[in-house]
Amino acid sequence: MSREIVVAGAGAAGMMAAITAARAGASVLLLEPNEKVGRKLYITGKGRCNLTNHCTVEEVLASTPRNGRFLYSAMSRFAPADAERFFTGLGVPLKVERGNRVFPKSDRAADIVDALFFESKRLKVGLRRDRVTGLVRNTAGTLDISTENGGVLSDCKAFVLATGGLSYPATGSTGDGYRLAENMGHTIVPPAPSLVPLESPDPCCAKMQGLSLKNVSLRVKNQRGKTVYQEQGELLFTHFGLSGPLVLSASAHMRDFGRDSYTCVIDLKPALDEQPLDARLVRELTAGANRDMANLMGSLAPRLLTPVLLERAGIPPEKKAHDVTKGERRRLLEVLKAFQVAVSGPRPVEEAIITSGGVKVSEVDPKTMMSKLVPGLFFAGEVLDVDAYTGGFNLQIAWATGRAAGESAADYIR
Repeated sequence: MSREIVVAGAGAAGMMAAITAARAGASVLLLEPNEKVGRKLYITGKGRCNLTNHCTVEEVLASTPRNGRFLYSAMSRFAPADAERFFTGLGVPLKVERGNRVFPKSDRAADIVDALFFESKRLKVGLRRDRVTGLVRNTAGTLDISTENGGVLSDCKAFVLATGGLSYPATGSTGDGYRLAENMGHTIVPPAPSLVPLESPDPCCAKMQGLSLKNVSLRVKNQRGKTVYQEQGELLFTHFGLSGPLVLSASAHMRDFGRDSYTCVIDLKPALDEQPLDARLVRELTAGANRDMANLMGSLAPRLLTPVLLERAGIPPEKKAHDVTKGERRRLLEVLKAFQVAVSGPRPVEEAIITSGGVKVSEVDPKTMMSKLVPGLFFAGEVLDVDAYTGGFNLQIAWATGRAAGESAADYIR
C-alpha cells in the first residue's frame, strides 16, 4: 500500500483530514489503536453528537476563548454551514435545536461515525489498527513513522497528527500526540481540563448526591465578585461537587484556578423575582401554618435539598410554619435565589470532555496546519492548543482543522 499521507487518529479531525486528502487524489493510510473509529464521537452530545453550531465563523471564534484567532483561516474555509453541507451530502439529515446546536435528525451519533467511515472506505483510505510510537524526519526529507504493531512506515511524504488530547482516555486520547510533537521540537502548553465537573469543599454536595436540578440559573463569580458565566439549565450534585450540562459549560470560563477562586451561585427559582417568590412563601406558610417546616418545604424544593435550605436559612426543621419569623422567611428567600457553592477546582483531565492546552499554535501555520518546524508534519483537532465552549464548537474546530490539514497535506505532496 502506498503511504503518501499517514493520519494518526481516526476521530473527528483525523477522519476529516483523511477524507479530504483522499478526495484530492492522495493515497492515505489512517492509523487508529481502537477497534472502532470515532470512539469519542459516539459519546458526544450524550450519544446524539452535537456536530456543529448553526452560526457564523465570527460566532465560533467568539466561543473559542483559547486561541480563537488562530482558527480564522481554517474556519473561514470550512465554516459551520460547510460542515452541515458535508454531512447532508453524506446522507445524514440534520436538525437545529436550542442554542443553534446541530444534531443528526436520528439523534444517533453512530450515523455521523458511519457516514465518515463509509466515505473513507469509498475513497479507499487504508485503515489499520495501530498506534504511532515514533516519528523521525530522515535524510531524504520524508518521515519515518514507528508503530506499535507494524514496525516502521518509511518515506511518508506527509503526516497528520490528530490523536486528540487527554480527556476520556478510554476512547484513545492518551496524550500520545503531545509526546510525538514534543519529540519533533514542538512546545506543548501544559494540558488542563475543560468542560469538566467541578470539585467543592462544601459538605452540602455530598448530602445531596444524585440530586438533579432542572431549569435553574447558574452564575459563577470570581474572587472579585465579577460574574464570569451565567446560564439557565440543568445541574447535578455529586459526592465530589457539581456536574451536569450547566457546570460543564461553566468550567470552560473558569481558567485561573491557580490565581483565582470561584463560587457557583444557583438561583433555584429563576422564573420568579424576589417579590412574587416572597408572596408565594407567605401563602405557603399561611396555608400550612401548623405544619413542620421540614414537611411544608416539599412544595418548594426536592426532598434532598430541603434540609440544606433550612439549615442555611437558620430554620429548625421541626419549627411550625406559623412560628417562622419575617427574618427567617427573608433568609429562606435569599437562599432560594442565591444558593452558593464554593468551588475548589476542576476534576482530573481524564474526566473532561475537552483538553485545554497542547501544541503551541504559534509554531503551526494557521492556513495549512503544517508545522513551522518540521515540513510535512500537520496537526488537526484537540492536539492543538485550542478549545471552545459547549454547543458544537469543539467539533466544528475538529472539522475545520482536519479539513485544512488534509487539503494542505495533499497539496504538499504534489
